Amino acid sequence: MAATADKVDLSAPNGGEWQMSIDTYRSGLNMKKEEDFFDCDRQYVCRNYAPVPVVISKGKGARVWDINGNEYYDFLAGVSSLSQGHCHPRVVAALCRQATRLTLTLRSFGNDITGPACRFMAEMFGYDRVLLMNTGAEAGESAVKIARKWAYEVKGVPHDSAKIILCKNNYWGRTIAACSSSTTFECYNNFGPFTPGFTLIDYDDLDALEKALEDPHVAAFFVEPIQGEGGVNVPHPGYLKRAHDLCKSKNVLLIADEIQTGLCRTGRRLAVDHDGVHPDILLLGKSLSAGVVPISAVMGSAQVIDVLTPATHGSTFGGNPLACAVAVEALSVLRDENLAERAERLGIKFRDRVTKELQGRVPWIKEIRGKGLLNAIEVDSDLVNPNDIVMKLKENGILSKPTRVKVLRFIPPLVITDDEHEDATAKIIKSFLAVDEERRK
Repeated sequence: MAATADKVDLSAPNGGEWQMSIDTYRSGLNMKKEEDFFDCDRQYVCRNYAPVPVVISKGKGARVWDINGNEYYDFLAGVSSLSQGHCHPRVVAALCRQATRLTLTLRSFGNDITGPACRFMAEMFGYDRVLLMNTGAEAGESAVKIARKWAYEVKGVPHDSAKIILCKNNYWGRTIAACSSSTTFECYNNFGPFTPGFTLIDYDDLDALEKALEDPHVAAFFVEPIQGEGGVNVPHPGYLKRAHDLCKSKNVLLIADEIQTGLCRTGRRLAVDHDGVHPDILLLGKSLSAGVVPISAVMGSAQVIDVLTPATHGSTFGGNPLACAVAVEALSVLRDENLAERAERLGIKFRDRVTKELQGRVPWIKEIRGKGLLNAIEVDSDLVNPNDIVMKLKENGILSKPTRVKVLRFIPPLVITDDEHEDATAKIIKSFLAVDEERRK
């Protein structure tokens, strides 16, 4: 493979395809059937997930294919990590270009990518400073640290007494701090002792927030604009605006966790834009890289973010040039392809059609809700097994996964075409009707 400082030839010898080491190793295992891969997973992979029984080998746009060549619409999209679709050509090209130049320097040295990338993000979202991390959970942990340090050094809260308000049924990861602030049994059971300093209130309850804010030790209100993993719970219009006003009246930071809801998913660039809110701290992740490499971002004003000084916080891979180059391209795709507008328009069509054809016709459907292309159908799990719906969806070419047992999520890539979306919606309706018919037999 010929190479210069400016250009690397990535073509394989004799015009063939590169054989990666994993391909060579896998072929030696003679794994050809789905069950071979299921057996391998059961024997060697940590059992912290219960995946839908499918072995995906390829993805493009809104579709994926399994090892048998069966085609599916991806209606989970990495829980909103793949808004730009699988393997978007512009994002993949950015990855390959940067991978041949420079992938990692640590923040111990400067490089020619990280600074411009942070400026791009700061200007796009209207902030002074950007802290880059790798995962959504890391972004959340960083926000908690920043809020506490700000409380002590700027607000004047007594040392080691700062509190963060969160909502019950929240989800922001599975770190110890996230478990400590969770009300989900599986998330916290047998993981104690827990980190103190978290106050939990009901979601979409302004009276509860106002009462909690009376505590002078409160540093921040950490909230999801829509609770995603918690069941796609959409608050009343104006909730975030009023919450921000209450926080400002008490000199408390509003931390908006837009890891799942941000980046055009709900029909706006950010979900907080529906209420006209500019959070004190903004968290982004998932589709920040179009599902290609891990990267997350914490954004805020200089007064807030600058409480972090050398040696107080950091990450080996945080802000690496490879992830930064990918993120700028991923954000540019969202902007250039008008994906917020597409999410808004297709989301309205989805909810209208599903409501018209299923609500009242299928007795075990409790509610259809969502915003943009973040949608859910909640079912009565006493009357129907949600996993039966998942398997019927798979049979009809739709991949999805429930959350909180009884909530079926429908979160496709935002690049899904009108025809694809119409076809997929018909398959979803067909699946629910089929499950209901089988249930009646």
